[in-house]
Amino acid sequence: MAGSSPCASCKLLRRRCAKDCIFAPYFPSDDPHKFAIVHKIFGASNVSKMLQEIPVHQRADAVGSLVYEANARMRDPVYGSVGAISYLQNQVSQLQMELAVAQAEILCIQMQQEPNLPIQLDQDEKSLLLASCNNFTSIPQYFNFASSSNVIQDPLKRESLWT
Repeated sequence: MAGSSPCASCKLLRRRCAKDCIFAPYFPSDDPHKFAIVHKIFGASNVSKMLQEIPVHQRADAVGSLVYEANARMRDPVYGSVGAISYLQNQVSQLQMELAVAQAEILCIQMQQEPNLPIQLDQDEKSLLLASCNNFTSIPQYFNFASSSNVIQDPLKRESLWT
């Protein structure tokens, strides 16, 4: 207990904050929302048990993880932080695809400007690539995943998961 003010958990649970309160170092009285959300998702008893089983030097990190997961569960009760991770992984995949398309477009432009560019392709492959470069304006539309009607929306924005 810091000074005479009880920690956020003892204040919320309306109990006397003991000197050796396990919550006091991690849930200060000036940030009551932090404990309230963790308590709502995990329960004070479960959090207390978890903290007691963790070495003291790792408890602050554990509390940070609990707060993050509790916030994610409040935003997305079904998927929690996994929904945010999945969204970000999909975004990385889409950006990698867009990068590959942009790199292919650059290669096409280079080949059109310098047809004798030393590229490790035989003549038939170069001809095929040059022919496909002429149709490159229609290719990016096939990689636009964001316009799909069944794409998972950003869970961090509290939108519905399916459009």
